[in-house]
Amino acid sequence: MAAGNHSSVTEFILAGLTEHPGLQLPLFFLFLGIYVVTVLGNLVMIILIGLSSRLHTPMYYFLSSLSFIDLCQSTVITPKMLMSFVTEKNTISYPACMTQLFFFLVFVISECHMLAVMAYDRFVAICNPLLYNVTMSYQLCSCMVVGVYIMGLTGATAHTGCMLRVLFCKADVINHYLCDLFPLLELSCSSTYINEVVVLCFSAFNILTPILTILSSYIFIISSIFHIRSMEGRSKAFSACSSHISAVAIFYGSAAFMYLQPSSVSSMDQGKVSSVFYTIIVPMLNPLIYSLRNKDVKIAFNKILEKRSFL
Repeated sequence: MAAGNHSSVTEFILAGLTEHPGLQLPLFFLFLGIYVVTVLGNLVMIILIGLSSRLHTPMYYFLSSLSFIDLCQSTVITPKMLMSFVTEKNTISYPACMTQLFFFLVFVISECHMLAVMAYDRFVAICNPLLYNVTMSYQLCSCMVVGVYIMGLTGATAHTGCMLRVLFCKADVINHYLCDLFPLLELSCSSTYINEVVVLCFSAFNILTPILTILSSYIFIISSIFHIRSMEGRSKAFSACSSHISAVAIFYGSAAFMYLQPSSVSSMDQGKVSSVFYTIIVPMLNPLIYSLRNKDVKIAFNKILEKRSFL
């Protein structure tokens, strides 16, 4: 390595979502509000599912795991993002950047697979209702959740390990609001071929495998629904699936747009906008579309409020 061609980067500057001065303060309050709603919504779901025996079922066990993932993912990203709206230069040290990258990947990959697990749970509940409690045993549910986190840790370790071998030039401005893969690779002085192959392979696996699981689950679900004679039963089954399908479409659509293309083709500005959906918006919406609109959750919430009023 020739002297003077490379520099040892000790910190990066996060460019943020936008450089427009007039948008900084409104966006700060907007995303602060989103973060507060995300934290409160997911914390309420975790606590409610833990306290209410009515919600001690596989579906709500997975929902509480999803809420934990969303809470952690939002906390890894949003506070540092908010700093970019109120500071002139939002710096992040190299170790902190790699740490943020690692935990961001752990939770975003875990969410991909958790959505697939939840689709499988709905498949068993609708297609094999009589065997649901036997099939979705506590041991199986625990193994599935552990498997989800293993997938997240494996992918994050591979990506972060490859990123640690990358040499960075004097340009230290990351064109993003977080330390993400492609924005970091744009600053590389060394070859990023291995990194891009790893990104493509792992992204394809972590997006396409859950999508195939979700699609196959819903094919069987729809087939079973059409065999339900009661219109009320069909409507209830479709209603239970519609929210999950909406969240899956937003999450996987934006993630695929961001990652399933070479970095030379990808526009970072487009990538920042699309990543807002699956990193910030989806964690806020999940407690609402999955749980807070759910009848069982409302009943459990009201019962807990009644118990507190009697104390």
